[in-house]
Amino acid sequence: MENCCEGVGNFFGRQKNTNIRVRLPAVCFIWQIAMIILFGVFVRYDHESDVQKWIAYKQSHNITSDIENDFYFRYPSFQDVHVMIFVGFGFLMTFLKRYSFSAVGFNFLIAAFGVQWALLMQGWFHTLDPNTGKIYIGIESLINADFCVASSLIAYGAILGKVSPVQLMVVTLFGVTLFAVEEYIILDLLHCRDAGGSMTIHAFGGYYGLAISRVLYRPNLHQSKRLNGSVYHSDVFAMIGTLFLWMFWPSFNSAITHHGDGQLRTVINTYLSLAASVLTAVAISSMSQKRGKLDMEHIQNATLAGGVAMGTSGEFMITPYGSLIVGFCCGIISTFGYIFITPFLEKYLKIHDTCGVHNLHAMPGMLGGFTGAIVAAAASVEVYGKQGLIDTFGFEGDFATRSVLTQGGFQAAGTCVAIAFGLVGGAVVGLILKFPIWGDPADDNCYDDEVYWEVPEDEETIPPVLEYNNHMIHKHQDISESNFSVEQS
Repeated sequence: MENCCEGVGNFFGRQKNTNIRVRLPAVCFIWQIAMIILFGVFVRYDHESDVQKWIAYKQSHNITSDIENDFYFRYPSFQDVHVMIFVGFGFLMTFLKRYSFSAVGFNFLIAAFGVQWALLMQGWFHTLDPNTGKIYIGIESLINADFCVASSLIAYGAILGKVSPVQLMVVTLFGVTLFAVEEYIILDLLHCRDAGGSMTIHAFGGYYGLAISRVLYRPNLHQSKRLNGSVYHSDVFAMIGTLFLWMFWPSFNSAITHHGDGQLRTVINTYLSLAASVLTAVAISSMSQKRGKLDMEHIQNATLAGGVAMGTSGEFMITPYGSLIVGFCCGIISTFGYIFITPFLEKYLKIHDTCGVHNLHAMPGMLGGFTGAIVAAAASVEVYGKQGLIDTFGFEGDFATRSVLTQGGFQAAGTCVAIAFGLVGGAVVGLILKFPIWGDPADDNCYDDEVYWEVPEDEETIPPVLEYNNHMIHKHQDISESNFSVEQS
């Protein structure tokens, strides 16, 4: 038994090999070929994108103009969400001084793979035609695929700098699969409303990444502490990601809501919640420092917490001042999370959360889910009207007799389901990623683009000067001797 345990320990603890010349191309080629085959078997255009079906649809519904195609209503929101996924999330993670190539490049890679797998997984659960065995996709399918892959990008933030691109592909494969299952349970079986994904996207994605990070915990990660921080220009790039996300978050939350009042109400509520979270994040960040200076980490992340928390209740009649209250509270809670909770998680629970996704996604997503449960339970005919309750909460068909109190209970249950899927699924995926076959970096070689990228020579040879580490740890690292010298004239 002792020899067996020793053998297992040696297997998992053997020296890292970051040469991915075979592994990464093999995964990319094989999985992309698999996508081509699966799309060929299952995926077809829906009635709004197929030429014959659209003509027949117009004739049967007495439509005279192509402008009635849902594409023209949804595409602006799709573009906004698309920018968030590929630009906002990518640049938000560029704060590390030597990991910007990987932050943006690997974000690009896993999002491009994830949207393909998401179209299949969500199609099998939601739009599969039992008569033809085909998945029919349109503009709303593309938006939902972006939503799906967002959860895996959130998880990426928790393990940023510590995994290989092959591992990230595995994280995305399982993350999209788990998302599709938990989304089906929450939205279809429990009949919860979660248009902006506080539960399904943020709570699930955040706890999924945290669970993976816990299983992959590295006790000797301090060997890479020289790179676990930011420099001036890297924080500026990360702030670009913040601003893109902040501006387009109303589109993210409203992209698939009902046309008309529901969509407009979601935009208003998200807009106000985001604005409130900025002021409170700035206030708490300033209060946390003796001289009142702001921490860029807080401004990059906690200012977005209001948008995360409004993902579930944004479509409800939460009122404008209610949205401000949610944003106000989330800005405070998220900033305090970066100050107190992140160090606690690393010190006592052995969870190293590189980007602080617990404070931006997991915790605000959970709070947003429970806020939606309270607002749903408090809904009334006087506020919504009878038809308004039907439209907002889907009280029709099998759910026609459901009460608002029951709906609130199911909304809370849906939040718990999302958290459970994230924690359990992340633990299992973390165990898979522990196998030493994925090309992940050694403890003293994390947070470095040079492990997986050809880095320009000037970046390799010019050391950073006057560096500061305002992310996570090492706030007061001593400044090394300057490398500058003054020529004598």
